[in-house]
Amino acid sequence: MLFAFWRRWNRRKVEKPRRDRSSPSGRTVLTVERLECRDLLTTVNPLSLLEPATGSATPQSTPGPIGYTPAQIAHAYGFSQIYFNNGAVKGDGSGQTIAIVTAYDDPTIASDLHQFDVAFGLPDPGFTKVNQTGGSTMPVANLSWANETALDVEWAHAMAPGAKILLVEANSSGNSDLFQGVQYAARQPGVSVVSMSWGTAEFSGEASNDNTFTTPSGHQGVSFVASAGDTGAAPLYPAVSPNVLGVGGTTLSLNGSSYGSESAWTFGSGGISTIEARPSYQNGIVPQSNRTSPDVAYDANPGTGFAVYSSYGNSASAPWILMGGTSAGVPQWAALIAIANQGRALKGLGTLNGRTQLLPMLYQLPSSDFHDIVSGNNFGAPQYWAGPGYDLVTGRGSPYADRIVAALSGQPLFGPPGGNASPSPSVSADGFVLNLSNPFDAMAQDALFIVRGWLSANLNMIFEGLSNVQ
Repeated sequence: MLFAFWRRWNRRKVEKPRRDRSSPSGRTVLTVERLECRDLLTTVNPLSLLEPATGSATPQSTPGPIGYTPAQIAHAYGFSQIYFNNGAVKGDGSGQTIAIVTAYDDPTIASDLHQFDVAFGLPDPGFTKVNQTGGSTMPVANLSWANETALDVEWAHAMAPGAKILLVEANSSGNSDLFQGVQYAARQPGVSVVSMSWGTAEFSGEASNDNTFTTPSGHQGVSFVASAGDTGAAPLYPAVSPNVLGVGGTTLSLNGSSYGSESAWTFGSGGISTIEARPSYQNGIVPQSNRTSPDVAYDANPGTGFAVYSSYGNSASAPWILMGGTSAGVPQWAALIAIANQGRALKGLGTLNGRTQLLPMLYQLPSSDFHDIVSGNNFGAPQYWAGPGYDLVTGRGSPYADRIVAALSGQPLFGPPGGNASPSPSVSADGFVLNLSNPFDAMAQDALFIVRGWLSANLNMIFEGLSNVQ
């Protein structure tokens, strides 16, 4: 997405080559760059420092976690309140497999996931890593994608610690490789949801790829989740596919570990497809005649981002980074779906088919099952604003995870043993307010000012570069 593209644009333009991690032959593949204008490149690290002399950005990793923790997010969005069977069974994704499709190799992801678990008191999951065809010969490593992989794997596990994780690493960030990885992932036994934290600008003929994101014949139901993008107005594919749940971005403010307020994230993508027709499940909610994105939302602002352990390319003594972007919400929505499928299995129901069950059910839920985001906007032309009900920046809103899981699973809503399900917190339209007495908030503010200042001065160059990609 835009932040990652910004870092890579600078790296290509001003840095001396060290080693090419993006292609074994060193050749430039323009279609890859087109895809990466969103990709991982949600490795939005607000502690990156812009170097005026070169224009490049240097990630500043830290020795300990910085950003929101799993416990905070689980409590704020209601994951910690999910129990089945009269409160006897914790909703943690047990019995389900979340498939995560990324590009290139993260050579340290297994050990990084373990260190993340140690830091936050989580159990190690059943974890498998394969290439896009299921083999054990991994693609070339890539720093930016490694950070994205760490974010996706760690936070899918954080929200659904009982689920198994299947990581599929595509040979490149080209469409054909990533789509092949998706097809492989969806066919694997036990997989009930596929997380895809990447996307590309819409293109003619994209609809012919929509069947990539459908449940394979003879397989249990599979749902597909993708990031709406970090480039402002205009939808990305595959999030805008009618077969995919698209996740937009917000700025989430917490009161301790409790939900405070949310507003639309400035860089969150969304809009009206120029290719895809409006699916029937959007009828009555979306007035446009074409498919719109996103469907739902989640915290994405790097200033209110997530603690990630990623040792590849970072200092061994400082492996923690702070990350955000709409791809942060994708694995966590995938986790929510895995938990719903756990509840369905306990009731003797099959796992959710994304196109025919999940998406129609989400659009039929009452508005009270979502945090309706009513303030904020993204940039771009046209510019979209959040407002009551569905909007083109945050979709239906962010989740009350316990309520949505109850509806999707058909299980009654239970809180922890001896307690009740979480009450409805009040939703404020004030958005995120930085607390300058908090060093994290102050650094986030400084970093965002740096990013926004650089973008203001260089947007023309960025969009000119994007327009030249074929």
